[in-house]
Amino acid sequence: MDPIDMVATDLNCEYLGLDRLCLMESAGKSLSDEIAKIVTYNYSYPIKVLLFAGSGGNGGDCFVAARYLLNRGFEVEIYSLYTLENIKSKDAKANLEVLLNMQPRISSLKINYINDLSDFDNIDLEGEAVLVDGILGTGIRGKLRDKARRAIETINNAKGIKIAVDVPSGLDPLTGEVYDLSIKADYTITFHRIKTGVKIANEDIVGGIVTCDIGIPLEAEIFVGYGDLVKIQNRLPSSHKGSHGKILIIGGSKDYSGAPAISGMSAISSGADLVYVACPNPASLAIKSLSPDLIVKGLSGDYLSSEHLDDILNLAGGVDAVLIGPGSSINDETAKLFNILVHKIKKPIVLDADALKLVDIQLIKNREDIILTPHLFEFKTFFNTVIKNEDIDLDSITSLSQDLDYESINDQIESIQNITKSIKSTVILKGKYDLVLKDNQFRINKTGNPGMTVGGTGDALSGIAVSLLSQGLNTFDSAALALYLNGRAGDLAFNKQGYGFSASDITEYLGALMANIIK
Repeated sequence: MDPIDMVATDLNCEYLGLDRLCLMESAGKSLSDEIAKIVTYNYSYPIKVLLFAGSGGNGGDCFVAARYLLNRGFEVEIYSLYTLENIKSKDAKANLEVLLNMQPRISSLKINYINDLSDFDNIDLEGEAVLVDGILGTGIRGKLRDKARRAIETINNAKGIKIAVDVPSGLDPLTGEVYDLSIKADYTITFHRIKTGVKIANEDIVGGIVTCDIGIPLEAEIFVGYGDLVKIQNRLPSSHKGSHGKILIIGGSKDYSGAPAISGMSAISSGADLVYVACPNPASLAIKSLSPDLIVKGLSGDYLSSEHLDDILNLAGGVDAVLIGPGSSINDETAKLFNILVHKIKKPIVLDADALKLVDIQLIKNREDIILTPHLFEFKTFFNTVIKNEDIDLDSITSLSQDLDYESINDQIESIQNITKSIKSTVILKGKYDLVLKDNQFRINKTGNPGMTVGGTGDALSGIAVSLLSQGLNTFDSAALALYLNGRAGDLAFNKQGYGFSASDITEYLGALMANIIK
């Protein structure tokens, strides 16, 4: 599991109502159990355990493990690289406070603070001991800070058994690379799932790998929640206009101007810097009047056609992601244009609304950088040839529209996956419970309400999705997070206005949701 996915899953436990303090308790208990097993295997009696704790969650796991190890009869010494007030994780701080409150101290516990490098000289490394690395945990890029580096050197130079918590400190948890110095663990005790970098790293760094179940339910991985917001890149002070996404929206017609406008406003509200709209002239006038934030390119005629190809390709060359379809209407000339565009544009694309009825599935089946956004009817239409060729029963293809039992839910997801796996793109299937599917992966979004049957909410969704693509997220994460944001914004609009909200009202909440100002 990639580290960022683990962080999101951890946060999404809160979304389910599972406190992260409970997860730390479970992780610390599991850590103590594994330490005890390792000691029993190697020594058959309790020995001294030295726990090196940083300021994050892995340090907190060490603080919890200390309590359980004491109850098992171990002599425990903690070497905290930070004092209580400098520990970043509130859960780690809470668990250190528990240990500090154990006064007068009856248990065989010593707590030492590493205030400067000279304090490492006072660590007693004589005799049999287990040394536990809870220093960095999630790894680090580049040169280590002096205190962390010296802690790693101290552990590596000791004679005892070295145990890393979750990830050996100094190891990149995504790539498995060591940029400076890393713990050389005899064992790595990891939680929930093995991190990608641990799995591919050299055995002389990670040692034997033990994975502990700490009670994270599968639903915390499957249901999209506010934890997924951690996947959005932080903005740097050096950012400039265009650094965080430039988008082209291709759509609109003489009959429909609102759809591309809503998509564009949603894209801006969800963080994109610049949004261009290429549309026929009759729609361009209306879109310009709706929002001065959109850069509108009017094209001749009432509908998009292949005569606009060069103008659109020129615009596409200067953006990061493209949305095709909102409000475009259905005609042969527009179909010809859209099929040429998906062949020629080699940038991430979202296909929405009328584009789903016009684009040939064969042209995009091998594209991994495309998101499709159908509701159930559009899904059946787009995948019609797959359904026929595979002789799939149309009646078996239903959306997750109600609370069903385990077998029914899984049967529905499997039947839908059998279809979507015919292409490499990411597919959103909109419904009461939205599905995101790509290969064998799937996620479920539960946000949203019946008020979102109002026109334009699908256009808002596609605008958010293309915005996230332009900001560097992959298609699967963009689709999942777009569904969550769109639905949650719809929930907030409903809470304020009841069923009287419109699609454009959704855009008012997107920025605050993404900044975690509101949840």
